Amino acid sequence: MMAQAEKNEAQLGLAVNETSLVNHILTDELGLFMLDYESIPVPGNATIDLIGFHAMHQLNDWLYAGVGVYAPLLQGNYGGFMAGGVTVLARKNLFGNYFADAGASAGGGGGGNSVEHSKVLSGTGGYLKSFVGLGYDFEGFSAGVNIARFRFLGSAIDHSQFNIFMLVPFSYASAPYALSGLELPASEVNLFNGLRESMLMLGLDNMMQIQPTGSNKGTIHTIDLQYSYFLNEKMYWLIEAGVGYRGLPVYNQILGGVGYRYALSPRVNLYSQLALGSGGYSPDIIDTGSGLLVYPKLSAEYALNDDTGIAFSGGYMLAPGGTSRNFTLGASLNYHSRYGEDIHHASTARDVEFNGYRINVYQQTEYLKNMANRYHRRVNMISVQLDTIINDHLFVPSQGSIAYNDYYEYPGYGELLAGLGVQSKHSTDNRFQVFAQLLAGANVHGEIVKAEAGINYGLSDRFAIYANIGTTFSPRKSGLSGKKTQFKADSIGLGMTYRFSAPSQ
Repeated sequence: MMAQAEKNEAQLGLAVNETSLVNHILTDELGLFMLDYESIPVPGNATIDLIGFHAMHQLNDWLYAGVGVYAPLLQGNYGGFMAGGVTVLARKNLFGNYFADAGASAGGGGGGNSVEHSKVLSGTGGYLKSFVGLGYDFEGFSAGVNIARFRFLGSAIDHSQFNIFMLVPFSYASAPYALSGLELPASEVNLFNGLRESMLMLGLDNMMQIQPTGSNKGTIHTIDLQYSYFLNEKMYWLIEAGVGYRGLPVYNQILGGVGYRYALSPRVNLYSQLALGSGGYSPDIIDTGSGLLVYPKLSAEYALNDDTGIAFSGGYMLAPGGTSRNFTLGASLNYHSRYGEDIHHASTARDVEFNGYRINVYQQTEYLKNMANRYHRRVNMISVQLDTIINDHLFVPSQGSIAYNDYYEYPGYGELLAGLGVQSKHSTDNRFQVFAQLLAGANVHGEIVKAEAGINYGLSDRFAIYANIGTTFSPRKSGLSGKKTQFKADSIGLGMTYRFSAPSQ
């Protein structure tokens, strides 16, 4: 144990013992969740209302940056409209509990009440939003009102209006990225009181439509990515994103909610959860009406080991503003990260390991190979990728992208993928870390496979420049372009990486 501690002390240049090393390096990183809601008049069309969810990291005392999504809820007939991108927020305390805020969001997305109408409502797919307003700090959260301008480029959405917002602070235990893989006895780590657990779920779901009224009447197969954070040993909140890969590849949804876990045995858990959100595609194809979705679901998980489990689920998804009703059956692979349980019981506590993570936010351009007689030959996307480090040379990437220009003259192109990556061992003596990854997922054509290689160039322990090149193809041909074609594209990406390690027990 002393050898491991000395190794990491040398890395950080700290002449301290194990316990003081951890006390020095382990910090609570701060951030904000922001929910905002606005109703936007659309000339010649029904009003659209959008709810936004944003997760932002605190950069300094007054500035936050992160990513977010927008989706419709209650007005119009815009089910399936979806947009996402990057968000920046600045806050300034005024007096008492009052503060001023200002910020901006930019990205891409699309949708409408029909496929052709998406061009009218969403233009080329890129959006810009700016806002400024006032808020009040309550105990545990803040709320306020902004004046916001929301504009989709080349579309009917271009208006200024009031929106309401709520800010909820969060924190997570974080250590330097260089300590990925370090293990310490739980008895040495005196900052980990209380359980902290999260779960990342990658699943396949099957939506079996009940008496559908839209033109699509078959089963819709989706890829789902869900993150859950446990408030205690049983209760958790969740956020989930899903896209179709077969049946209706252009389908999408975003959901948030709460859940409850019941342990049947050390290896078997039951989960019940209720999620609300927005999704669909075009209401004439699948009628989710205004977009609002309600999704109760039950699942049973079998633990393969302390960190990984497989689960099978069943549920019922309905759209209150439309006619869409669906039974769901699915399967998932669950990855758990936890620490803090049994921390004061040395006989049962496990060692604490520092697991590495990278969050990559970057501009990605795909150069399309099958675009004969089309003026567009590339797709520009905002991409976000989470890398979960397994060991020095293996990691699991989860990647989501949304385009901010049109694809085949329609807005709203997106991708959701996950896979396995290999990397060079990180070293504080070498700023370069190279990697290669193979991912599978879906875009508007259905199933796709993406192979990528790239580098992280370290600017500091926490921040790095991210760059990659890759190629993407669909195993099957689709008729999205009017004739059966296979999706093929080469890509290049450039952006930033935020990296850290977090304790897991």
